[in-house]
Amino acid sequence: MFKSAQVILASDPNQIPDVLHAWLYAEGSLTVQLRQLSNGKFSVVPTKEKFERPKRQYNQWLNTPLHHTAWVREVLLYGAEQIPWVKATSIFPILSIQKQARIFKSLGCKPIGWFLFQRTQPICKRRILKLDEGWTRQSCYTWHGCQFIVQETFLASFEQYLYQKQ
Repeated sequence: MFKSAQVILASDPNQIPDVLHAWLYAEGSLTVQLRQLSNGKFSVVPTKEKFERPKRQYNQWLNTPLHHTAWVREVLLYGAEQIPWVKATSIFPILSIQKQARIFKSLGCKPIGWFLFQRTQPICKRRILKLDEGWTRQSCYTWHGCQFIVQETFLASFEQYLYQKQ
């Protein structure tokens, strides 16, 4: 559970497929929730980890200067299938990565949720969006005084899996 959750809808909530609604608005660790859904099967496959300048929209949301770099990590999350369910992008501003959030720079195949929700309740602001790749939740977390964004896009394969489980 978040200390404070604020959801900003960038899309009409009536357009969200019923099977995804609860996932887009769920609080807590997506890692734990995906593990439960897939009977313990879960893996993280990093596809990109490097310093780069974030898109303007992320700098604005984090209230960081446009010229600052961030540690950007992209991963695919797998559950009960060999097809990825979620594409996740994490953006850690340089100032956060120099503080407590430095542990997120060396996660490898570990999920962010393992550290983010361990004995803490981060403050979260959230936006729900429909992107080309799928329905997405963007969460801006404040954790131990560090701010960063975790964007999770639920891919078509995940939505299909949920429909099959109904």
